[in-house]
Amino acid sequence: MSVAEQMAVIKRGTVEILVEKELEEKLEKSIKSGVPLKIKAGFDPTAPDLHLGHTVLIHKLRQFQQLGHEINFLIGDFTGMIGDPTGKSETRKVLTREDVLQNAETYKEQVFKILDPEKTKVVFNSSWLNELGCGGMIALASKYTVARMLERDDFHKRYNTQQPIAIHEFLYPLIQGYDSVALNSDVELGGTDQKFNLLMGRELQREWGQSPQCVLTMPLLEGLDGVNKMSKSLGNYIGINEPGDEIFGKVMSISDDLMIRYYELLSDMPLSELEKLKTGLKEKTLHPMAVKKSLGREIVSRFHGAGAGDAAEENFVKRFKENEIPEDMPQVNFSIADGPILLARAMTEAGLTKSNGEGRRAIDGGGVKLDSEKVSDTNLELAVAGEYIVQIGKRRFARIIVA
Repeated sequence: MSVAEQMAVIKRGTVEILVEKELEEKLEKSIKSGVPLKIKAGFDPTAPDLHLGHTVLIHKLRQFQQLGHEINFLIGDFTGMIGDPTGKSETRKVLTREDVLQNAETYKEQVFKILDPEKTKVVFNSSWLNELGCGGMIALASKYTVARMLERDDFHKRYNTQQPIAIHEFLYPLIQGYDSVALNSDVELGGTDQKFNLLMGRELQREWGQSPQCVLTMPLLEGLDGVNKMSKSLGNYIGINEPGDEIFGKVMSISDDLMIRYYELLSDMPLSELEKLKTGLKEKTLHPMAVKKSLGREIVSRFHGAGAGDAAEENFVKRFKENEIPEDMPQVNFSIADGPILLARAMTEAGLTKSNGEGRRAIDGGGVKLDSEKVSDTNLELAVAGEYIVQIGKRRFARIIVA
């Protein structure tokens, strides 16, 4: 593919490319020499499971892979024990080596659901950082000043509010930058919250006489609530190891606006087809439910194999038909962080009742079902994250998402 064609693929869903002109020059050189670019993305194995938020970067790696470039999937088994301070208001708990290695093994298994294992280099940064030693670490630390570190937003806030900053936290961006030196990477990918760390790689590569890498930042994927970054701790995530039916059901619960964002960042749909899809939705020649089902099928099939998406859709439709539940219904979202949600309140906010009192009276009268089960407690609260279907009478339904 030409430089322009590759750039069109690379830019899809991308927030920023630093520096775009340099990337075009690197691609031009790669085409002429036949030598692929070295693309790097690092993942600290701080938890055993990956979710769709993590796969935004992995999916972009796959696109680079399909363009013929060399993919370095870096597992931060060394940096994982430090803990990335990015966005943290306090010092993170240090993980044990055993925890990190155990999580790293699960990452290797999960990432090949997206990347081609034959064309992917899985590298561990302990392989060069352990060899760096104390002298090397001191030399690395001499490349940056405390004043420059405190320019970083999270460090700056913690310093001004007299929140502790441990010395080892300053080492994290330096070590991540040194990973780029060790790999002599041409491009590094990361979330928008990683920009400081990614740019550190450029600076350190210059110090080591290398051509500085280009930096490509990707957006942080919103979770099921459509507001917060997808996170297991917030309960608004879709895990790639979850059962196909669970993944499909969660995809069907997202808003129509969020669906387009998921298509842009997670789907393999060609850009030309994606534009047609957007036009169809805008002009109402395509039904959002049908488009959402297509997305659900694609995501489930990616992680569970060909045919799994169709099976998940069939199970989804069957579940609703058996219970005479319509697929299209009002939806209301709540955050589990705000505490238990009163069912009567949820019914009101979903437009099924005019007030909490009316909702309680409907429950007391025996006309309310939650997930096809009759509700008798007028003060019932939804205290667990998940998707709930509430029904009043025979024909009034709403979907409640607690994430």
